[in-house]
Amino acid sequence: MEVEKRKIEIEKKDNEIIYSKAIKAGKRIYYLDVKKSRNNDLFLAITESKKKVVGPESDAQFTYEKHKIFLYKEDFDKFTEGLDDVLNFIKREQVEETDTESKVIEEKVLPIEEPKTKSFFDKFKF
Repeated sequence: MEVEKRKIEIEKKDNEIIYSKAIKAGKRIYYLDVKKSRNNDLFLAITESKKKVVGPESDAQFTYEKHKIFLYKEDFDKFTEGLDDVLNFIKREQVEETDTESKVIEEKVLPIEEPKTKSFFDKFKF
């Protein structure tokens, strides 16, 4: 009985979304929900929802796997700094990989040729 009351309380809290943004990315949807805590502080709830197919194709059923992260205002700055740092690292690494790959491709496509020395007969067309 007490477990059911707790579930109802949790569901009520989920209904107290003040602002929400959904980001669709393939089979996943990310929800960024602004909620209000008991002491009226705002916090961010990040939910990843991934669609799962269960069973054979003829009798397939869909379920959704969800993962939540709650981010409170006292952690916003540290979280933002960490996220920026990690994203910048990924961007730098991908640029370096892309540059290296394009150099290798250029070398394969356009081989470096030794400069040719001109002879006396190069002036004449045969």
